[in-house]
Amino acid sequence: MSPAETSVLVLTPVGRDAQIAASILAASKIDAHICTSLEDTLPLLDQAQCLVVAEEALINADRSRLAAWVEKQPAWSDFPIVLLVMRGTDFDQRLAFLDRYLIVLERPFLASSLTNSVRSALRARARQLEVKSYIEQKQEVADRQKLLIRELHHRVKNTLANVRAMMGATAKSSGNIEDFMRDFSARIVSLADTHSMLTDDYWQTASLHKLLERELRHYETRDTPRIVLEGPEVSLIADIAIPVGMAFHELASNSSKFGALSRPLGRLDVRWSVGRSGDARIVNLDWKELDGPNVEPPTRRGFGTTLLEKVVAVQCDASIQLNYLREGLHFTMALPLRETRLVPAYS
Repeated sequence: MSPAETSVLVLTPVGRDAQIAASILAASKIDAHICTSLEDTLPLLDQAQCLVVAEEALINADRSRLAAWVEKQPAWSDFPIVLLVMRGTDFDQRLAFLDRYLIVLERPFLASSLTNSVRSALRARARQLEVKSYIEQKQEVADRQKLLIRELHHRVKNTLANVRAMMGATAKSSGNIEDFMRDFSARIVSLADTHSMLTDDYWQTASLHKLLERELRHYETRDTPRIVLEGPEVSLIADIAIPVGMAFHELASNSSKFGALSRPLGRLDVRWSVGRSGDARIVNLDWKELDGPNVEPPTRRGFGTTLLEKVVAVQCDASIQLNYLREGLHFTMALPLRETRLVPAYS
């Protein structure tokens, strides 16, 4: 059995003490590894749970590295050491640095005395390791909370900037207060839907399919489905999901007013695939409107066009094309995927 698989190290280099101690422990199904010297023992301490050591093995060796290891233990750790001493002798003060961690066992000893001492040491170590696990879990939660707060601050700041931009653009394109209220409210609802998806994953990612589904479900018909959404599962990080979600809202809204979704028999076909360009993964999305009214290129730039060309193209580093074909709008987007998460997912 290798040292990494054992829980108890045995360092008793004189005579047959090591073999006898290991045999006693093995009879009680306690794994032990025999060390030949203190130098041999030191590298194994971090993986072990207990050390059984003869007093003379420490007195006759350079104890400075062991003393340094003991001193540097974390706050949760009191590494247990079973020290074998001769009956009737005084405790050697040269070993006083071990005092906090010692179980002293006088020789000669009964097999049951060694077994009980080691079992007591192992129980103590098990409790210490439970404390370690608890501390690490608490620290993980605290670190995650810090990241979430930082992400929330970032997201609120960006959201307010988006709302301000939407308000200004909607005001410019609205003919009256009723139009402004209707369009601005719809854009706010769309933004809130995207944020709702992001909060399901600690403000990290949103599903491309769900972004499309939420924007287009209002226009689907129950009897004769007319919207096709087809493509692999793709997760978009927040900084991409928000502008892309807003873009889908503008495309859907425009189609419901002027395009295929404004007609009962109009159809919308949205398909996407994932490819590569060098080291980057790319989502290639194709939005095709069919059987709607004849399409004419717009005479002025609206908020949707500006969003696609200025925000999605620049902020998301996407390549987009808007083709106003007479038979229907054809929109394509090549969107690089970023893999970075600020907050790790819970396992």
